[in-house]
Amino acid sequence: MPPTTPKTLACFKRFSLAFLLALFCGSLIASAESDVDRFLYAACPGLRNYMEYGGHGLLVYDIDDDYRFVKRIPIGGLDEKGRPINVKGVCASAETGRIYITTLRAMMCLDLVTEKLLWERKYEGGCDRQAISPDGKTIYLPSLEKDHWHVVDGESGDIIKRINIQAGSHNTIYGLDGKEAFLAGLKSPWLRVTDTATHTIVKEVGPFSDMIRPFTVNRSQTLAFVNVNNLLGFEVGDLKTSKKLHRVEVQDFKIGPVKRHGCSSHGIGMTPDESEIWVSDGHNRRLHIFDATVMPPVQTGSIFLRDEPGWVTFRLDGKHAWASTGEIIDVATREIVGSLEDETGRMVMNEKIVEVHFKNGKPVRTGDQFGLGRAGD
Repeated sequence: MPPTTPKTLACFKRFSLAFLLALFCGSLIASAESDVDRFLYAACPGLRNYMEYGGHGLLVYDIDDDYRFVKRIPIGGLDEKGRPINVKGVCASAETGRIYITTLRAMMCLDLVTEKLLWERKYEGGCDRQAISPDGKTIYLPSLEKDHWHVVDGESGDIIKRINIQAGSHNTIYGLDGKEAFLAGLKSPWLRVTDTATHTIVKEVGPFSDMIRPFTVNRSQTLAFVNVNNLLGFEVGDLKTSKKLHRVEVQDFKIGPVKRHGCSSHGIGMTPDESEIWVSDGHNRRLHIFDATVMPPVQTGSIFLRDEPGWVTFRLDGKHAWASTGEIIDVATREIVGSLEDETGRMVMNEKIVEVHFKNGKPVRTGDQFGLGRAGD
C-alpha cells in the first residue's frame, strides 16, 4: 500500500466531496420524481365509434401503478339521440391545466383538476385531430377532411383565424418550440408548415409519393417521418430544404387488406430519445422498428400484436410504447408487458391518448399523441 501524502489526501477529499454531491443530487432527483404522479388519459370511443373497447368517457390510468384503472371522467360528445360520437383527437396543456377532446362535430375543453367540462363548441366543417401550442394558448383544429384549419383560442374556443388549404385537413402537429405547426391532409402529398406568429403557410414539404397519413417530427424540427397511402413503411422529409429524402419499405412482410384507415401503415412514432422509429402494419398485426440513428433508417425488428394497430406513441421517459391495440410494450426489450382495461376488465383499444403529470395535485407536464422526438428535453 503506497504511503499517504498531502497530495493523496487532497485527492481523496475531492473525490469524497464529489461522491457525496453526486449522491445528494441523485437523491434530490429521485425525490422530485417520486413527487410526480403520472397518468395516461384515453378518450373513448377512441377507435371509430366502437363502444366495446372502453365505452364512453375519459379513462384515466396510473402509469406508475402498472397502469391501474383509476376512474372514468364523464364527457360530452353525444349526438341528437344521446349516442357517443367518434373521438378524433386529444391534447392537453400543463400550463393552462386543460385537456381538449375532439369528436367528428365539436371540441370539448375540460379542467384537468376539477374534471369539469368547461365548454363544448361546434365548428364549421367538423373536427379532426388537433394540436396545441406549448404554452397552451393556441390550438390548430383541422376540419373533418375539408379545406380548412381553424386556429382556436385555447381559453375560450373562439376562432382566431382560418387557414384555407384544399387538402382534406386531417393530422396536425404543433412544433415543440412553438414557432411552427405542421398540417397534413388526406388529399395532398404535401406537408404544409405554418409560422405560428402569423398563422400563415411559409413552406410546403414534398411531394411525398402519395397522400399523407399519420406523421411525426423530431425535436429540432428538421425531419418529418411520414406514412403515406399504398406504402408499408414510411418516407422521410427534410423540413429545412422542403425535399423528400428517403422512402423506407418494411422488409419481409407483404401489403394486404386492413380493417380500418384504408392504408397499410397508419401510425408512426419516434422514441423520445430519437433513436428509433416505430411504424404500424395493420394487415400483419405488427409494429415494425427502425434504427433512426442512421439515414435512411434501418429495420431492426417487429412486434406481433393482438389486433391491427392504427397508432403508436410513447411514454415521455421512453420506457414504454403504447399501441392503439391497448398493449403496453417495453421499448428496451420489445416485450409486451401489459394492456389497458376499463373498470369492468374490458379490453381497451384507443388511438387518442395523452400523458399528464401532476405534482401536488396540479398538472406540470404533458405528452403528445403523435410520438414526437424529444432529444435534449
